[in-house]
Amino acid sequence: MAGILPRAAQAEEALHRFVDDARKAVLAKADPKRAEAEQRGLHGLAWAATVAEALAQLNGWATRSAAQDALGQGELLVLRIAFGEYLHQLLGGLPMSQNELVRPADYFAADAARRLAHDSAVAWFLAHGNSAESRAALVDLLVSGWRPREGLDDDVLDAVRSEFRRFAAKRIAPFAHQWHLADDLIPDDLVGEMGALGVFGVCIDPAHGGLGLGKLAMCIVSEELSRAWLATGSLGTRSEIAGELIAGAGTEAQKARWLPGIASGAILPTAVFTEPETGSDLASLRTRATRREDGSWRIDGAKTWITHAARSDLMTVLVRTDPANPGHGGLSVLLAAKTRATTGNAFPDEGLAGSEIGVLGYRGMREYALGFDGFAVDPDGLLGGEEGQGFRQLMRTFEGARIQTAARAVGVAWKAFDLGLAYAMDRRQFGSPIIRFSRVADKLALALVETIVARELTYFAARTKDAGKRCDMEAGMAKLLAARVAWSNADAGVQVHGGNGYALEYEISRVLCDARVLNIFEGAAEIQAQVIARGLLAAT
Repeated sequence: MAGILPRAAQAEEALHRFVDDARKAVLAKADPKRAEAEQRGLHGLAWAATVAEALAQLNGWATRSAAQDALGQGELLVLRIAFGEYLHQLLGGLPMSQNELVRPADYFAADAARRLAHDSAVAWFLAHGNSAESRAALVDLLVSGWRPREGLDDDVLDAVRSEFRRFAAKRIAPFAHQWHLADDLIPDDLVGEMGALGVFGVCIDPAHGGLGLGKLAMCIVSEELSRAWLATGSLGTRSEIAGELIAGAGTEAQKARWLPGIASGAILPTAVFTEPETGSDLASLRTRATRREDGSWRIDGAKTWITHAARSDLMTVLVRTDPANPGHGGLSVLLAAKTRATTGNAFPDEGLAGSEIGVLGYRGMREYALGFDGFAVDPDGLLGGEEGQGFRQLMRTFEGARIQTAARAVGVAWKAFDLGLAYAMDRRQFGSPIIRFSRVADKLALALVETIVARELTYFAARTKDAGKRCDMEAGMAKLLAARVAWSNADAGVQVHGGNGYALEYEISRVLCDARVLNIFEGAAEIQAQVIARGLLAAT
């Protein structure tokens, strides 16, 4: 295992050169006016850059571990397998989805790929990285009880992880599957406990009742809660979006009114952005908000895929306040108070109706289509007190929301791995635990490796955000890769379970359903790739 770190550092430099060469090739040969027609090439570049950055961040994790004298054989195997596998994918066919493999020639990088393959460190990883021997050695360590290093060299962050892991193991994990099967809402008492622990105010300033810990702490909380049940990890997303919207763009009065209640969990918000015919095309949004004579607002229109709508107290609603401006400039955000569901009436407010959307997974909060017909919003409900700023205000929150979604995906990926490993160690066939069969062991080895890679890329995006830097590309990369890993792990976990994986009584069936949504919400994978490609081509 000697020499792995120096080789990884050299391969990392070669990867950065490859991505830069590919970016220049796309700039020289792709027609920006035909971006939609050339999506495959542009998105291929985005995926290549994502994989390169992910390996760089994994190498950073290994280097930091070495500095703390905590880089053991297992961590080195993870590094070795990851570089070997992802380099092979880059050069031979990188999966953008289950049936879309993108190759360097697709983004004009065939020559750059040949140069990459001839780098001595890259060639070593291609030959010796993701080998049968490496995977077998990693699984042997797992069977013996070894687990990869996860310390962050920060006492506060490590304590946050420990606290939320204990909480999730005691209050969520034992009950999550029965709640999922019954399609129950997250119990009110559990929501209260989460509020008391600070789940909803992790990033809110202490002056407004939050913890003020930043995005990396938010990632840890989301990861641990989602590892128990995606629903509990996701409940904080709505508070994350609303809290960042109000803290970043709200008036002092709006901050004082809403942020303390959001931070404590007394006020549960929901994000009301998507419309039936627009999806990610926010410029085509139609829901209207008009001023009444008394200064209040009237909302008319339809929204869909609104999570946790019935039990929420506050809606952050993206509306068109200037019908003469059909684009982004005519949009505003309203902070709309509403009444929680009552027995027998999910939407008791006048002018607001809703119907539940049945879903495969991602239960516990429920999805709704909403209809607004003269719904009233207080005069001071316009976010920031200024019309036409809604799109800009919302864009600022997408980074945090996508980082948090990546962290949720990492939690789901861990859960799939946990379940697959436990089942493979317990299940016996032909006189042996099935983990001793190489096709089973290989699935688990790669599941572990990719989960750590996705985690480190997600933490990198969070650290970038915490440093006050723009990170739409980093957030997009984290969500893009982590969502793919969550789905891959869940699918592999079902396969490890065999027929039992298809049975509702086994938890892996829930994880599979939950994992699938991660590639869709908070911006589908294709949207993330478009964001990353646009950022790469704009870079100097």
